[in-house]
Amino acid sequence: MVAIAAATLVPLNSAPAGAAAGPAGAEPVASQEQAAFASAARESGVPEPLLLSLSYNLTRWEAHQGQPSTAGGFGPMHLVGVPGSGAGTDARGDTSRRTPSASTRLRRGAALIGVPDRTAATDRTANIRAGAALLAAFARELGRGRLPSAAAGWYPAVARYGGSADTLGARQFADDVYATLRSGARAITTDGQALALPAQPAVTPDRSGLAALHLTPAAPVSAAECPAALDCRYIPAAYAQNDPNDKTNYGNYDIADRPTDVKIRYIVIHDTEVLYDPTIAEFQDSHSFVSAHYVIRSSDGLVTQMVRTKDVAFQAGNWYVNMHSIGIEHEGFAAQGATWYTEALYRSSATLVRYLAKRFNIPLDRGHIIGHDNVPGITPPLVAGMHWDPGPFWDWAHYMALLGRPLPTRSLPHGNAVVINPAFATNRQPVTGCGSDPPSPSEPASFVPLHTAPSEDAPLLSDVALHPDGAPGTTQMCDTGDKAASGQRFALAGRQGDWTAIWYGGQQAWLHDVRATVSTYALTVTVKTGGSPAPIYGRAYPEAAAYAGSPVPVQSVVPLQYTIGVGQHYVVAGLVRSDYYHSSTIDASSPGDHTVVTGKDLYYLIYFGHRMAFVKTTDVALG
Repeated sequence: MVAIAAATLVPLNSAPAGAAAGPAGAEPVASQEQAAFASAARESGVPEPLLLSLSYNLTRWEAHQGQPSTAGGFGPMHLVGVPGSGAGTDARGDTSRRTPSASTRLRRGAALIGVPDRTAATDRTANIRAGAALLAAFARELGRGRLPSAAAGWYPAVARYGGSADTLGARQFADDVYATLRSGARAITTDGQALALPAQPAVTPDRSGLAALHLTPAAPVSAAECPAALDCRYIPAAYAQNDPNDKTNYGNYDIADRPTDVKIRYIVIHDTEVLYDPTIAEFQDSHSFVSAHYVIRSSDGLVTQMVRTKDVAFQAGNWYVNMHSIGIEHEGFAAQGATWYTEALYRSSATLVRYLAKRFNIPLDRGHIIGHDNVPGITPPLVAGMHWDPGPFWDWAHYMALLGRPLPTRSLPHGNAVVINPAFATNRQPVTGCGSDPPSPSEPASFVPLHTAPSEDAPLLSDVALHPDGAPGTTQMCDTGDKAASGQRFALAGRQGDWTAIWYGGQQAWLHDVRATVSTYALTVTVKTGGSPAPIYGRAYPEAAAYAGSPVPVQSVVPLQYTIGVGQHYVVAGLVRSDYYHSSTIDASSPGDHTVVTGKDLYYLIYFGHRMAFVKTTDVALG
């Protein structure tokens, strides 16, 4: 996630193994959110405990500052949709395709309460009202215009709200909602909202109405692409046309024949920002336009494959990266750290990645095993909207060790570069939430902050995309422009006392280097002698001449707002030939569909900043 602007979630009764009971000494604010649920329940006719349980099983009552989850859902009620001004929310990341118009949950819920889509996405109270109204609308449609007389009768409406297209998924979600309703729940959200759902042990769901949803039978279990040691299953994501008159309106992935037609080079690590079952359900909803190849459950490491590795999932928000990668979603919330990133999850993920890396010959380094937060934007306007999961609390050093490629710990003399590798357990950096979120709990972090000068009093580094006004960087976890992540490699730009300078994002950046880096040797690129600053790209697309004689439309090669300045150096992670895989219709009926265009242009993949980047070999020299 999909990463989104959230802070520490603290579920108190049904968090995954190892979850904390809550921030010590936390003083919750008066719960406006609890009051919003009560008001929405009265307005809609939905039983308040049921509404609370539904939201808890979707988002643990988190609002996420109006940003979407990996599955494309907004707010505590996880209303799926792409509001009009939602930059960076299209997981396809393909500027050649328009976002199809669809009757989304968000749009319908907003219409039911008479507010704009954006309001229902970003305003907590409106989101809860819209979700309650939508659930009530489902119940009326299933009940011939009437609402159920008791909580037990809402079961089919709850199952429909879950979004799963098959009977097994819909029933599993609804069963979870009713289990929580019976047991009760309480939590303090990341912005200090205290909520409680009193237990309703007498409620027994009436499942007799489930047939009215006309769901498809559960797909036959077929072999998942997993190592034998993993608990792994296959549940297919949706591949369906949403509008019978528009073959470009489909989800949630593209058919391909990788690695025969397109090489798989990267594995992208995501977190879901929503719970496991809703993630599965949303990937089965073709209107969500989002998917991943695998989803891993936090509590026990269960792996669910949803897209075959040969096909292209809609996951990274960058079509070039999608073309060449496998996406793995991890149940969790970026701002919560260890609460959701359990050892079972780490180990299942590492076992899967080792298998995939061996199968597809993917290097086990931080240039190829990347977070969603390391994926570059595709055009300048979209850079700021890129997701930042799995966030600052993902333990990259531990993860790389589990992959069998531990980060180096011994410095080499006179190295020209450094590997970022602070001791995770003791690296507690000041981290704040995004927007109005409070500070995150003091947890170990996988980054070091970057300053403009060798002093703690110097401003944090500014990023031209995130701070176009030139304002300094911040401690917000979504502000990736001033955070060098563990495992990344940067060219050395100077030393002063216990401070180290690196070239980062087109600037000289200083970090307090108390055993935070390891000196190494690396191949680097720099501007050619006498040359101008070199442009940076978010995708390695072919030159226009490569499309000659092909029905595939020429894809523009647009530089980002960054450059490699004269005298700067950046570490090379790989060399790639430019290519583009064209897919625009569900049945490959458009001229040029499922065609690969390969160019003559070559690009270096470089560690440029927090996000990787591409630079043309003709614009730089090895240095």
